[in-house]
Amino acid sequence: MTIHQTEHVQFTRRGLSRRSLLRSISAGAIAAGTLSFQDLMCLQAGELRRENRAMILLWMNGGPSQFETFDPKPGTKSGGPTEAIRTATKGIRIAQGWDKTAKLMDDIAIVRSMTNKEGSHPRASYQMHTGYVPSGSVKHPSLASCVVQQLGDADNDLPSFVSVGNSPGGGFLGVDYDPFMVSNAGSPPANTVPGVEIDRYNARLGLLDRLQGDFARKGGREAVENQRRIYRKAANLVKSPSLKAFDISAETDKTRERYGDSDFGRGCLLARRLVESGVTFVEVRSPSWDTHTDNFARTGTNIGQVDPGMAALIGDLKDRGMLDRTLVVCMGEFGRTPNINARNGRDHFPRCFNLAMAGGGVRGGQVIGSSTRDGSAIKDNAVTVHDLFQTVCKSMQVDPNHENISPLGRPMKVVDGGNVIEGLLG
Repeated sequence: MTIHQTEHVQFTRRGLSRRSLLRSISAGAIAAGTLSFQDLMCLQAGELRRENRAMILLWMNGGPSQFETFDPKPGTKSGGPTEAIRTATKGIRIAQGWDKTAKLMDDIAIVRSMTNKEGSHPRASYQMHTGYVPSGSVKHPSLASCVVQQLGDADNDLPSFVSVGNSPGGGFLGVDYDPFMVSNAGSPPANTVPGVEIDRYNARLGLLDRLQGDFARKGGREAVENQRRIYRKAANLVKSPSLKAFDISAETDKTRERYGDSDFGRGCLLARRLVESGVTFVEVRSPSWDTHTDNFARTGTNIGQVDPGMAALIGDLKDRGMLDRTLVVCMGEFGRTPNINARNGRDHFPRCFNLAMAGGGVRGGQVIGSSTRDGSAIKDNAVTVHDLFQTVCKSMQVDPNHENISPLGRPMKVVDGGNVIEGLLG
């Protein structure tokens, strides 16, 4: 690979700027065949890794009600008793209880016109994570895994993809792109302190490798290689000083209080620490949004945990100069019905729902799309799952047209269709 320096190369506080990098590469090198397009993409990916570009997905598991989150309908039958509150951005109101988030609305964009067809939890969750509907023949990789495939730093001792809770993983991309699961964000990961001295620990790893070799020679090579990669990553993490990134007790009492005394709040704080340490993708899960019964009380409890956690996360990223390179998305698999059922709950409703985004080039202080007065349909600017994924890729500077080959030999794009949401990114 030949690189011709044709101008002064500009370095920013994050390293070599992309514009300077690309301009410093002679077009003649590509034309002459000395620099392939793949070489160029590798250079771009390497630069983005140095910038520590990252995404944090705040997943509202179960399907959060749009009426009780960011698209309230006060004074209507479908809106129920939920009131709307003012935000820092004039003209934008969100549901009551989101007081801390409301103060940061200038940094947050709301999409009120998400629409989809999948109304089953497993199918909708799968699609909202992968961009594909479930198929019996293919286990698709999640968008997180595809992002990590292009931007993850293999030299970092920390895993590139961490999930606080259970999250879809690499699918047919393999175990290298599965998430590192954290069950309790308030404590270091389980089994990360060797019970013996490090020399003896290394000797045991060597013995395990020899035992696995016998099994591999007898036909289990693929299973052994997968397990070896997992053990190798785990061993590197156990022995690495970077493991301290998982220890939120290192934060001040004031910081921990700001995020909130909840599993979700601690997960948000952990997410900030991880992306600060070079992790590319973190998912933090909030459970119990499947409110078929007692919707208003249950969502109130959930909001009391998510609001301080999300607000502290966005504010913290901004204060530390990390928000411009960290995309934060708060969403679930679908919304809830405009009709309030006999159990004072709301049922599944994929036709019209909402989400919130901040950072990563998102223009805050705006609302994309709208729903009808009763919230039963999209009024304007419908946004599909593919549109959302295209926008995430644009924000993360990931190639949505990159093709991975499925086990059936079929090339599959990271995102198959859709368009970047107009006006959302600056």
